[in-house]
Amino acid sequence: MMIPTIVQDIKYLAILAVPGQQLAMTSTYLPGTGTHVQNGIICASIPGPVFVEQLSQTKSKVTKSILSVLRSGIGNIGPDGTVQKVSAHTTTTTTATGTKRPKYNTLPAVDSIVLARVTRVQKRQVTLSILVVLDDITAATQVSDNDNIAAILTSAANPENQSTSDELRFQALIRKEDVRAVEKDRVVLEEMFRVGDIVRGSVISLGDQSFYYLTTARNDLGVVMARSEAGNMMFPVSWKEMKDPVTGQAESRKVARPF
Repeated sequence: MMIPTIVQDIKYLAILAVPGQQLAMTSTYLPGTGTHVQNGIICASIPGPVFVEQLSQTKSKVTKSILSVLRSGIGNIGPDGTVQKVSAHTTTTTTATGTKRPKYNTLPAVDSIVLARVTRVQKRQVTLSILVVLDDITAATQVSDNDNIAAILTSAANPENQSTSDELRFQALIRKEDVRAVEKDRVVLEEMFRVGDIVRGSVISLGDQSFYYLTTARNDLGVVMARSEAGNMMFPVSWKEMKDPVTGQAESRKVARPF
């Protein structure tokens, strides 16, 4: 026996949402980040402020607004349940087209560009801890809600911080065949990555419950920050080598092409 779903009369939008809360009908809004649809009703999937992104409309076509729940930031629903204008610098980022959109605490998705730290190197795969998910793959300077990316990478590259926060971050794997696009059978992972390296990679699969799968098989992907055996920050000299400016010693890496 099926139990009918109770649909409440949704007249006004909520300012804050909790998981499972009914927000609006799909006939009125499009579901966005942090929501899901159940029986024609947009429901909250995460707790947070409600944000409505109003899309541009033309005379011939009326486009629905996108209803989302933010993980961080400020929503734009007023006390009366209507959409309000809010300060752009607190809740939105500017896209390449110049439009404003809400700033999300982005989760890794397929084709996302991430910065991750190597935590373990094995013969068949490399384990990493994801530090930053870039919000827009076309503009690497824009990040989700990690505004001070330089401070994040500086802290991540410090050996003293590498064992304290890794277990709290998303975990990822780079398999041997996903390191580079050519000569895959000749890849030696110990020569491509070292523990503590900061790697720019692209998500190719959401994997299982434990790991995302990344690839560095592009010229712009690979190691972006690394320390030598002497503990000094190295700089790239080729696509497969980095050099210690103090000792002059060169070490092998799968180096990402600088922007």
